Amino acid sequence: MSYISFSKQQLVNLEFTMSKEILRSNRSGAFYNTTIIGCNTRKYHGLLVVPQPQLDNNNHVLLSSIDETVIDNKEEFNLGVHQYVDGTVSPRGHKYLRNFTTEPIPRLTYRIGTSVLHKEYIFAEKEARILIRYTLEEAALPVTLRLQPFLAFRNVHMLTHENYLANRKYMTVKNGVTWKMYDNYDSLYLQFSKAVEYTHVPHWYYNVFYIREFERGYDAVEDLYVPGFFEFTMKKGESVVVSAGICERNPASFKKQFETQINNRIPRDSFKHCLQNSAQQFIIRDDNGTRMFAGFPWFGSCSRDTFLSLPGLTLASGDEKTFKQLLSYLIDRMKGPFFPHKYYQNDLYYTALDSPLWFIYNIQKYESMLKKNKRTLWKDYGNVITKILNSFIEGTDFNVKVCENGLLYGGNERLALTWMNVFCDGKPITPRTGFAIEINALWYNALRYAVSLLQTVDPNNEDIQRWSDVADKVLASFTPCFYDSVNDTFFDYVNENERNAMVRPNMLIAISLPYCPFKNELKKKVFDIARSELLTIRGLRSLSPRSPEYKGVTIGNHREREIAYHQGTVFPWLVMPYADASVILYGKTALPYIEDLYHGFEDAIKDCGIGSISEIYDGNPPHDARGCISQSTSVAALLYLDYLIDQMRKDEI
Repeated sequence: MSYISFSKQQLVNLEFTMSKEILRSNRSGAFYNTTIIGCNTRKYHGLLVVPQPQLDNNNHVLLSSIDETVIDNKEEFNLGVHQYVDGTVSPRGHKYLRNFTTEPIPRLTYRIGTSVLHKEYIFAEKEARILIRYTLEEAALPVTLRLQPFLAFRNVHMLTHENYLANRKYMTVKNGVTWKMYDNYDSLYLQFSKAVEYTHVPHWYYNVFYIREFERGYDAVEDLYVPGFFEFTMKKGESVVVSAGICERNPASFKKQFETQINNRIPRDSFKHCLQNSAQQFIIRDDNGTRMFAGFPWFGSCSRDTFLSLPGLTLASGDEKTFKQLLSYLIDRMKGPFFPHKYYQNDLYYTALDSPLWFIYNIQKYESMLKKNKRTLWKDYGNVITKILNSFIEGTDFNVKVCENGLLYGGNERLALTWMNVFCDGKPITPRTGFAIEINALWYNALRYAVSLLQTVDPNNEDIQRWSDVADKVLASFTPCFYDSVNDTFFDYVNENERNAMVRPNMLIAISLPYCPFKNELKKKVFDIARSELLTIRGLRSLSPRSPEYKGVTIGNHREREIAYHQGTVFPWLVMPYADASVILYGKTALPYIEDLYHGFEDAIKDCGIGSISEIYDGNPPHDARGCISQSTSVAALLYLDYLIDQMRKDEI
């Protein structure tokens, strides 16, 4: 039995199936994403979603879906599933489903009368191409299969409607057809492993409804263009492979390519293998270099998410090559001491104060996890480390500066420079202007680690004294700034007008670092607070439920969700600093608790984004999944926990 599978009783329940999604991306940045029954519920869903750099550098849905109709003894059975704005679900092909499995790849099994048909999806590893294999396992007589493609040709963040600009023409290619609905788009090629008959009857399907967009307060209705249909006959035991891509290929290769792609996959036959399989999907390799997508289906590249993910996605598996390639990509795009935090079309944004400090932390992890030589590390990354530290000391963009007390100050009321960076009504919800606790802990850690590198590589370097002096000031200032001994509370951030004592996980990040300015007594206080008020089975809350600002669920329209995002929402990536802090404080005795935390996520791998971990979860039980269905930081954190558990077990031998 497959590690992840769903039965007939589950598959006929639309409420169940429309909340579970499958996703596969590849090295080109293309992907497919839909529900397990093929009913699209998001504007991001599609069988072929492809980057279109010649248009706007965003992903675009070319092929939205394909409806299959089985014609058996002149009787038609439509296997498609669509939801419309009036609530109608038509056709209702899910009623023919008998099983869904993911091993070795997503596979749907339909029973229509005496016939049994399998449908399997696989995505090409390097090119924008999905392959769908239909296999007629059982049939009394040959059947006819009719395939009807639904085309969108639009940006993933938008919706389309019937319009006179759409090109209704087509061209035949070997065993298929190609369309190009609008100028400057890539063409869509639909080809088959056997000869088929195409009938061109262009028309539009109106008012297709995406319930997840409606729930999120976005436009949720669009029209889809159906240019015609394909028909071919299948006999018992026969398989036919359909290819959808942006260039023509030899149909004779499709069946072999399908099998080859299966053999190259990490199977989804265990929790760890699911995580490893998912981890591969965030790495994009193209002519611009190697970069990481933060999450699917809507996030692009982000330096902060990349740095938070690298220990789990690359170093934990010993993938040094990809680690260095991802660093090089971001280093090449630095602006002063900052890394690009967000890409929008062709513009880069650099408002991430913590990213440069997470970069130095990653070099630190590189040394400890892969046993790298300090001299080699300094040779490769010393110039970048020096630029970051000295730029901060001298003062730089976004009001970032080192004050007399050695602490790092950043931002203003219009900026959000930390990971809590959501805006609403043009203003940051949690600006955290001034001295932020995790920023200054990362700052202290970076200074001390850089000094340790230089003392080995160049003990006479004048930066040793400069950085040591600043680090000493941070050490002296940190506790008085962030701990109120009278009230026995910690401050999340401090500025000229405020000492904010909201209980957030940022103080936990501070105590998880190799060099921490808090003494052990205060570290334990922080850890106990985090464990009692923030820890859940899905990660740590971004705010304690005891706070009047706490939001227990992250639902509603865009504004409501943005307000809730860092006000109690659970983030899985925070289990990484939680685990590190527990090891720092309690050593090997923390192992069973880390194991429980790790294995507690196993149920999540079968929910929402099948085989992956979501971006966020509700703060309140049952901690429902929200946000992106597959998030790099979430997957990486669990792979890091797996690595940590393995290392601790080895130490026990």
